[in-house]
Amino acid sequence: MTVQERIQKYEVLATDSRRNIDRLKKRIYFHGIFRLVLFAGSFFVVYALTRDLWLLAVVLLLLAVAFAWSLQQHNRLADERESAESLLRIAENELKAFHHDFSAFDGASGNIDPSHPFSFDLDIFGDRSVFQQINRTSLPAGKERLAEIIQFPLTKKEAIIDRQKAISELAGKEGFCLRFRMSGLKISSPNGSDARFIFTTNAENGLSQHLFWKSAVRIVPLLYPVFIVLWFAGIAPGGLFLYLYLFTLALSLLPMKKVKMTWLLFDKKSKLLNTYASLLKLLEHEKMDTPLLISLQKQLGHNKKASEAIGELSRYSRNLDVGFTLAMLILNPLFLWTTLYALKIENWMKKHGRDIETWFAVLAEMDALISLGTFACNRPDYIYPEISDIPCFRGKELGHPLIPREKCVTNDIDISRKPFFMIVTGANMAGKSTYLRTVGVNHVLASVGLPVCADELTFYPGRLLTNLRTSDSLVNSESYFMAELKRLRMIIDRLESDEEGLLIILDEILKGTNSEDKQWGSLALMKRLTGLGGNGIIATHDLALGSLENEFPREIKNWHFDAVICEDVLTFDYKLREGIARNMNASFLMRKMGITE
Repeated sequence: MTVQERIQKYEVLATDSRRNIDRLKKRIYFHGIFRLVLFAGSFFVVYALTRDLWLLAVVLLLLAVAFAWSLQQHNRLADERESAESLLRIAENELKAFHHDFSAFDGASGNIDPSHPFSFDLDIFGDRSVFQQINRTSLPAGKERLAEIIQFPLTKKEAIIDRQKAISELAGKEGFCLRFRMSGLKISSPNGSDARFIFTTNAENGLSQHLFWKSAVRIVPLLYPVFIVLWFAGIAPGGLFLYLYLFTLALSLLPMKKVKMTWLLFDKKSKLLNTYASLLKLLEHEKMDTPLLISLQKQLGHNKKASEAIGELSRYSRNLDVGFTLAMLILNPLFLWTTLYALKIENWMKKHGRDIETWFAVLAEMDALISLGTFACNRPDYIYPEISDIPCFRGKELGHPLIPREKCVTNDIDISRKPFFMIVTGANMAGKSTYLRTVGVNHVLASVGLPVCADELTFYPGRLLTNLRTSDSLVNSESYFMAELKRLRMIIDRLESDEEGLLIILDEILKGTNSEDKQWGSLALMKRLTGLGGNGIIATHDLALGSLENEFPREIKNWHFDAVICEDVLTFDYKLREGIARNMNASFLMRKMGITE
């Protein structure tokens, strides 16, 4: 399938969803009018059949049944409309994304971290970021897990292959992924739709520790049938009923403090729990073929199916809510209703409490994997890279995923031995920094298990270390130069520890010092990096670094991006070429902008 076919598929999905929403709105409106007619008609029936009470009762019963049926249909249609609206939102957001508008998706700006080995330099998080392009999660825990997956890529070949297989399978299960996302979008709560609130339920100090209350919820419902039998038998007077009622009502209020603590945790959350149950059920029933997805499914069925258990908790929560309405004046005295369902919730927690974290971790993992699968599905022109057993990073026609396809200029890379460094020189705006980020981002995608923006790519799974955008710190009273030195020290430490498979990407070494110091320090650093067996790319304006190729012909190779000034017009083709750059453009640009004469 081509990219254009993917776009057309979302367009059809959006059109069908709009039609479906219009149809459902009409049916919902019809049922609203129908119930209004039934309600108004009931007054006419009462007036017309006042003298025939039996017929009146039968007709009112039929009207009540019809009203209840219509209300049930209304609720079902409202759920269908909510699903259709979610599907429409998904389709419209994906269509925007194909035009590089990712504003509908969370870029996880809170994960921006200048101290991270690569994420800050490569624009992984924030607005118009790589994460925002990938992120399709519905759950807060899913977003956290996706951020973790990208922040800490895999370094084992087998793990990457398993992830690639899972992503590829999910990319082919578009219907399943859409259903999961639709259900996820139904979740809404003030604290971000996070169901982990149930972890805080403390069953160890609850009512279930008291034998009295466990016995009371069984005994109290029997008191009233016993009383009725005794009353009919003439043994107990009817007036005793009031005292029995007041006694059981008072009894139901005694544990109210602990009952209310449980209720406040679950207050009006039964619908949220139902949504999580539907997500778990969806995952349980989908046939999976790859080891990673199968292992996730197996974690949902140890003692009882996770969806059934969460559904059971949802029912308990809903019934506990009922006990805090006016119905409590009837239900609490007759059944110790709120105490009963607080106990049921506590017993549920004792039985399934240890499984909760596993279940929601599985949901978070699946939510993150569906984002990765959707990314792969929407990019049929990307390829899954090959994983090498020896350090290398070789690719043909690499492009940056954040650059629109029609504007993206692709380049090759070949780091096939160790130690080896590419030194990239070139004019301002010629493409050096974009090239470095292109290599870095594709390395991250490959290590995560995603397809990459390239025609071919072979890589060794190792850690990525970058220094492209060092910043000073006013908080730590740290200068720009000191921050850069600390970054370089971290890279040296990692090399000295013999960490396998490091790929180092540096842009303009020692920007924070004078030119003479900079040149000497850059040359010394390059010799140290190659001496420690490093691999990577270094971009620089300092042409003197190009002389290192003569001294280290096996370890260093020069490449450049050209700028062409023709008839007082500056042009770039953004193509990487062998050798050292000859054309610079700073003075031309300053003169062109009127800064100099």
